[in-house]
Amino acid sequence: MKETTEEKITIIEGPPPTFESIDDGWALGLNEGPFLYDLALTRLRAFNGPALVERCHRAWRKQRMIYLEYRNEMGMEERAPIMAARSLDNQDGYMLLLWVRREPEDLDVDADIDDDTIDGDMS
Repeated sequence: MKETTEEKITIIEGPPPTFESIDDGWALGLNEGPFLYDLALTRLRAFNGPALVERCHRAWRKQRMIYLEYRNEMGMEERAPIMAARSLDNQDGYMLLLWVRREPEDLDVDADIDDDTIDGDMS
């Protein structure tokens, strides 16, 4: 019998995470597959970083996805698949580093412009 619950790490308080674009060679290898995604790194403070990393490892050993669940700037719930995780211990507690996969931003929003718009007529 398959489990139907999804594995996730949820941000329950604080601001939405910030995502940094990455260009590390090893991390770019996480993007191999038939679809194009953006990879990003987010840094989060955590009460028990090693336990959260272990949660990721358990999901991956079962060949399951694990997601970062958070609220965006507008308060809407979003999630991103976690591709790699690391915990660092510093003087302020644990820092959780998560490499996540995100949908690429659609930069071609003006691709469906008709001839009237190109001529400057916006009506």
